Amino acid sequence: MPIFTRDRIRKTGIVLAFLAGLGVAALGYAYFIEPTRLVVTRADVEVANWNRAFDGMKIVMISDIHGGSNDVDFEKIDQVVAKANEENADLIVLLGDFISQARDDHSELKMPIGDIAERLKPLKAEYGVFAVLGNHDIWNDAGKISSALESRGIRVLEHEVATIDTGGADLRILGLKDHTLVDEWAVYSKGAKRAIDNSEGTGDIIALSHSPDMIRLVTGEKHKVSDKLKVFLAGHTHGGQVWFPIIGSPMIPSSYGQQYARGHISERGVEMFVTTGVGTSILPFRFMVPPEIAVITLRNRDEGDKGDRR
Repeated sequence: MPIFTRDRIRKTGIVLAFLAGLGVAALGYAYFIEPTRLVVTRADVEVANWNRAFDGMKIVMISDIHGGSNDVDFEKIDQVVAKANEENADLIVLLGDFISQARDDHSELKMPIGDIAERLKPLKAEYGVFAVLGNHDIWNDAGKISSALESRGIRVLEHEVATIDTGGADLRILGLKDHTLVDEWAVYSKGAKRAIDNSEGTGDIIALSHSPDMIRLVTGEKHKVSDKLKVFLAGHTHGGQVWFPIIGSPMIPSSYGQQYARGHISERGVEMFVTTGVGTSILPFRFMVPPEIAVITLRNRDEGDKGDRR
C-alpha cells in the first residue's frame, strides 16, 4: 500500500491548515486581546505569628507597568489607578519597571516617566504608597525616575526602611535594591540588614523587591537579615507572559524558573507573593497571563509563643 495516498495527503493538509489557523488565532489573541485586559487577583496569605494589630491588612500590588508597551497607554494606567483605589487598601506597593525602552540602547522611552508618575499620583492608601525600582528603571535613569515618583507622593525605597506606626504597634517596610545592582550576595544582604538595624521600631517586616530571586539574598542561614522578616512582595517575572497547558511558561526571568513564576510561595519561613504585572517586555504578547493587579490580605497564623508580638 502506498504511504502517500491522495486521500491521506488531503487529510494531512486539512490538519496542517487547521493547526496553522489555530496558531494565527492564538497569536492574534495574544497581541490584540489579552494585553487589553486587566484582572484583579485576590488572595489571603497566612503569616506565622503575624502581628495581630495588622491582621487583615490589605495590600495592593502593582508591578511592571512598562508605560508605552502594548496597550499600556494613559487610559490603561488610569484604569490601574482607579481599580487600585477601589480596594480601599491599607497599603499600595509599586514593584518596579515603570518604563519601557523604545530603543535597545535605552536612550529613548515609549512613555516619559513624568507622565507615568503623574498618572500614578492619585493612588491612595491608609498607610501610604511605596515603591522600588526595577531593572528597566536602573538601565535608564534611576535618579530621574525616583525623583518623578517622590515628587508625586510615592515613597521610593532602595535598601531603606519606612516605619508605619499606629501608636500601638509598628510595621516596617523594607525596600530592596534591584537585582541588577547585586555585586556580592554578602554585601547585598549586609546592606539590607544595616537598613533594618538603623530603622525605627521593632515590628514585623514586609520586604519589597522587583525580582523574587532576591528572597534568597535576605533569608537563609548565611544571609538572614532579620527574624522579623515575614512577607516578601515581588514582580518582574510577568508570570512568563505566556502560559501553555502542561508545559507552563516557556521563559521566566528568574534563576528558579517556574518556582517563582507567580502567586503565593512559602520560602524559607517567609511568605512571598509574586504578581504577574501590567505591561509587556521584550515581546508584546500575553497568553493566559492577563495584566494583573494583585490584592493580598495578610492573616495571622498562630504557631506558638514567639515572644513579644508588639
